[in-house]
Amino acid sequence: MEHTKNKINIYTDGGARGNPGPAALGAVFCDAEGRLLKEYGEYLGVKTNNEAEYEAIIFALKKAKQLLGKKNAKDTEIILHTDSELVERQLNGKYKIEDEKLQPLFMKIWNLRVELGAVSFRHVARDKNKDADRMVNEALDRESGGGGMFE
Repeated sequence: MEHTKNKINIYTDGGARGNPGPAALGAVFCDAEGRLLKEYGEYLGVKTNNEAEYEAIIFALKKAKQLLGKKNAKDTEIILHTDSELVERQLNGKYKIEDEKLQPLFMKIWNLRVELGAVSFRHVARDKNKDADRMVNEALDRESGGGGMFE
Protein backbone atom coordinates (compact mmCIF):
# COMPACT_ATOMS: atom_id res chain seq x y z
CA MET A 1 0.00 0.00 0.00
CA GLU A 2 1.39 3.37 -0.95
CA HIS A 3 1.97 5.92 1.76
CA THR A 4 -0.58 8.71 1.89
CA LYS A 5 0.65 12.21 2.56
CA ASN A 6 -2.41 13.77 4.15
CA LYS A 7 -4.64 12.70 6.99
CA ILE A 8 -8.07 13.97 7.97
CA ASN A 9 -10.18 13.03 10.98
CA ILE A 10 -13.95 13.20 10.58
CA TYR A 11 -16.25 12.86 13.58
CA THR A 12 -19.82 11.91 12.68
CA ASP A 13 -23.03 11.53 14.60
CA GLY A 14 -26.62 10.91 13.71
CA GLY A 15 -29.60 11.06 15.97
CA ALA A 16 -33.37 11.01 16.04
CA ARG A 17 -35.78 12.47 18.58
CA GLY A 18 -37.93 9.40 18.87
CA ASN A 19 -36.93 6.23 17.05
CA PRO A 20 -37.96 6.78 14.33
CA GLY A 21 -38.46 10.51 14.58
CA PRO A 22 -37.11 13.83 13.37
CA ALA A 23 -33.44 13.12 12.64
CA ALA A 24 -30.27 14.98 11.77
CA LEU A 25 -26.60 14.39 11.11
CA GLY A 26 -23.44 16.06 12.30
CA ALA A 27 -19.98 15.92 10.74
CA VAL A 28 -16.87 17.64 12.06
CA PHE A 29 -13.68 17.71 9.98
CA CYS A 30 -10.31 18.10 11.71
CA ASP A 31 -6.74 17.98 10.43
CA ALA A 32 -4.20 15.40 11.63
CA GLU A 33 -3.38 17.60 14.65
CA GLY A 34 -7.03 17.90 15.65
CA ARG A 35 -7.59 21.48 14.47
CA LEU A 36 -11.15 22.19 13.31
CA LEU A 37 -11.48 22.57 9.54
CA LYS A 38 -15.25 22.46 8.90
CA GLU A 39 -18.42 21.41 10.69
CA TYR A 40 -21.84 20.56 9.34
CA GLY A 41 -25.28 19.78 10.68
CA GLU A 42 -28.16 18.80 8.44
CA TYR A 43 -31.79 17.84 9.03
CA LEU A 44 -32.72 14.44 7.54
CA GLY A 45 -36.48 14.13 8.04
CA VAL A 46 -37.93 11.13 9.85
CA LYS A 47 -35.33 8.37 10.32
CA THR A 48 -34.20 5.86 12.94
CA ASN A 49 -31.07 6.53 14.99
CA ASN A 50 -29.12 3.92 13.01
CA GLU A 51 -30.26 5.34 9.66
CA ALA A 52 -29.14 8.79 10.84
CA GLU A 53 -25.72 7.40 11.87
CA TYR A 54 -25.27 5.88 8.39
CA GLU A 55 -26.49 9.05 6.66
CA ALA A 56 -23.92 11.07 8.65
CA ILE A 57 -21.10 8.86 7.36
CA ILE A 58 -22.38 9.04 3.76
CA PHE A 59 -22.59 12.83 4.04
CA ALA A 60 -19.07 13.03 5.51
CA LEU A 61 -17.50 10.87 2.79
CA LYS A 62 -19.25 12.80 0.00
CA LYS A 63 -18.21 16.10 1.59
CA ALA A 64 -14.60 14.89 1.99
CA LYS A 65 -14.47 14.00 -1.70
CA GLN A 66 -15.92 17.40 -2.61
CA LEU A 67 -13.62 19.39 -0.29
CA LEU A 68 -10.44 17.50 -1.19
CA GLY A 69 -11.03 17.13 -4.91
CA LYS A 70 -10.62 13.87 -6.81
CA LYS A 71 -6.80 13.66 -6.82
CA ASN A 72 -6.27 14.80 -3.22
CA ALA A 73 -9.05 12.49 -2.02
CA LYS A 74 -7.06 9.49 -3.30
CA ASP A 75 -3.94 10.75 -1.48
CA THR A 76 -5.63 11.46 1.85
CA GLU A 77 -6.12 9.00 4.68
CA ILE A 78 -9.59 9.49 6.13
CA ILE A 79 -10.20 8.33 9.68
CA LEU A 80 -13.90 8.39 10.38
CA HIS A 81 -14.92 8.40 14.05
CA THR A 82 -18.42 7.39 15.16
CA ASP A 83 -19.86 6.88 18.62
CA SER A 84 -22.13 4.15 17.26
CA GLU A 85 -20.41 0.88 18.09
CA LEU A 86 -23.00 -1.00 16.02
CA VAL A 87 -22.32 1.03 12.86
CA GLU A 88 -18.53 0.89 13.34
CA ARG A 89 -18.64 -2.90 13.70
CA GLN A 90 -20.93 -3.29 10.69
CA LEU A 91 -18.67 -1.11 8.53
CA ASN A 92 -15.59 -3.05 9.67
CA GLY A 93 -17.26 -6.38 8.84
CA LYS A 94 -17.55 -7.61 12.44
CA TYR A 95 -21.37 -7.57 12.51
CA LYS A 96 -23.88 -8.53 9.83
CA ILE A 97 -26.37 -5.91 8.69
CA GLU A 98 -29.75 -7.44 9.36
CA ASP A 99 -31.85 -4.27 9.08
CA GLU A 100 -32.97 -4.09 5.43
CA LYS A 101 -33.13 -0.28 5.58
CA LEU A 102 -29.40 -0.12 6.43
CA GLN A 103 -28.19 -2.42 3.64
CA PRO A 104 -28.49 0.17 0.81
CA LEU A 105 -26.84 2.78 3.06
CA PHE A 106 -23.96 0.38 3.69
CA MET A 107 -23.60 -0.09 -0.09
CA LYS A 108 -23.45 3.69 -0.61
CA ILE A 109 -20.60 3.90 1.91
CA TRP A 110 -18.84 0.94 0.27
CA ASN A 111 -19.06 2.61 -3.15
CA LEU A 112 -17.85 5.96 -1.81
CA ARG A 113 -14.81 4.27 -0.24
CA VAL A 114 -13.70 3.07 -3.68
CA GLU A 115 -13.49 6.70 -4.86
CA LEU A 116 -11.38 7.77 -1.88
CA GLY A 117 -7.96 6.80 -0.57
CA ALA A 118 -7.59 4.90 2.69
CA VAL A 119 -10.75 5.10 4.79
CA SER A 120 -10.97 3.58 8.24
CA PHE A 121 -13.83 3.51 10.73
CA ARG A 122 -13.18 3.86 14.45
CA HIS A 123 -15.43 3.80 17.45
CA VAL A 124 -15.05 6.81 19.71
CA ALA A 125 -16.57 7.40 23.14
CA ARG A 126 -19.59 9.68 23.13
CA ASP A 127 -17.76 12.31 25.20
CA LYS A 128 -15.08 12.51 22.47
CA ASN A 129 -17.79 13.17 19.86
CA LYS A 130 -19.44 16.22 21.44
CA ASP A 131 -18.94 18.56 18.48
CA ALA A 132 -20.67 16.22 16.01
CA ASP A 133 -23.46 15.65 18.57
CA ARG A 134 -23.84 19.43 18.94
CA MET A 135 -24.23 19.78 15.15
CA VAL A 136 -27.02 17.14 15.20
CA ASN A 137 -28.88 19.01 17.93
CA GLU A 138 -28.42 22.41 16.28
CA ALA A 139 -29.88 21.03 13.02
CA LEU A 140 -32.83 19.49 14.89
CA ASP A 141 -33.42 22.70 16.85
CA ARG A 142 -33.35 24.81 13.66
CA GLU A 143 -35.90 22.50 12.04
CA SER A 144 -38.26 22.31 15.04
CA GLY A 145 -37.84 25.90 16.16
CA GLY A 146 -36.47 24.89 19.56
CA GLY A 147 -36.46 21.81 21.74
CA GLY A 148 -33.85 20.24 23.91
CA MET A 149 -31.19 17.59 23.69
CA PHE A 150 -32.06 14.12 22.47
CA GLU A 151 -30.71 11.00 24.09
